Amino acid sequence: MGWVLAGVVVAGVALGVVWRKRTVVITVQTEPVQRRDLTELVVANGRIQPVLQVVIAPEVSGEIVDLPVVEGQQVRQGDVLVQIKRDNYVASVNSASASHQSALAGQTLADANRRKAKVELDRFQQLYDNRLVSESDYLAAQTAFEVAEASYQSSVHQAEQAKAALARTQDDLAKTTIAAPMNGTVTRLRSQKGERVVGTALMAGTEIMTLANLHDMEARVDIGEIDIVLVAIGQHARLDVDAFRNRRFTGTVTEIANAAKGAANTSSQEATKFEVKIRISEKAEFRPGMSVTAEIETRHRTHVLTVPIQSVTTRLPRQGAAPAGGNPNPGPGSSTNRAAPAKDAPPKPVEVVFVAEGDRVRMVEVKRGISDDHYVEIIQGPAQDQEVVSGGYKAINRQLEHGTLIRRGAPEKEPDPASKP
Repeated sequence: MGWVLAGVVVAGVALGVVWRKRTVVITVQTEPVQRRDLTELVVANGRIQPVLQVVIAPEVSGEIVDLPVVEGQQVRQGDVLVQIKRDNYVASVNSASASHQSALAGQTLADANRRKAKVELDRFQQLYDNRLVSESDYLAAQTAFEVAEASYQSSVHQAEQAKAALARTQDDLAKTTIAAPMNGTVTRLRSQKGERVVGTALMAGTEIMTLANLHDMEARVDIGEIDIVLVAIGQHARLDVDAFRNRRFTGTVTEIANAAKGAANTSSQEATKFEVKIRISEKAEFRPGMSVTAEIETRHRTHVLTVPIQSVTTRLPRQGAAPAGGNPNPGPGSSTNRAAPAKDAPPKPVEVVFVAEGDRVRMVEVKRGISDDHYVEIIQGPAQDQEVVSGGYKAINRQLEHGTLIRRGAPEKEPDPASKP
């Protein structure tokens, strides 16, 4: 009998040891649910570019015989930027001028013939009225006048055509000299003196240089299709320019692209991006092409319930789990009751937080709103001042379940790999 009693005691001790081993207590950190002001940000990367820049390309073809500017030089409106060889265009002007003078002379001769034919017609009209000439002679004089009149009208049109050709050649001659269309800086110089350039009248033309106004700069950033619907003209933005590490700039959204970049290339596998332009408020020594990161303030909430952003995770819904309103047993008329899922449909994960109650946690489903870098708005879920688990990462994302034992403590430090033998 003693042996039996001893065996029972040993078995009980063993079962207790096993139970203690199975009961795992997880160390977590908690933070109360509090009201805060939140500003949602859309972060995007891009480049600094001038608000106004002009690509200088010739309208006529020829050899560059003078290029009096260098890259980085500041110019004023009207300053000569490029001079193209004029010889052929001067010859064209001279030829067109001669043709115009010839057409004017032809017009004068035709006018004289017209007036002479008119005098003859009037004379024959009088003779015919007095029955001194035949009808055929009168008709011949009338026809001669009509021919002279038509010749005169033709000479007038020829003179106008020659005048237009002269104006066109003079315009081409004037285009051999390219002047600055605005005050600015030569930000890029692509051609050199002696090179031959192609005019835009024939094809795309040769880009000789880029002229930009560096006093007004903007950030041009690419934003994905999910976030672009949150961006609106007039929103404020904070800008971090890589070249200015200790400064932060501000700006305003001024333009949003209506079409995605590369939308015409349907075979592109790149993510859909829309270009957004942000006018920079401050002045600095910006250079076109500098890298910039923009944080656009899209939505703002005042005095809303918030939890740490890392507190929200996902779990599969459990039977009788606390709904988003925080009531673990919603009534039949509650909006949180879900329709019964199909028999073969797997359950979908829901967003939850873990509320610390004593030495255990309760899983509460949440509905969240906007978020910033640290906190997320809770539309439905735990009440104000309730403690939610805010760390550590492994506990929130994998270990915690409804009813898990916890203890509050400092986060465990990761072992230093350098300390390992």
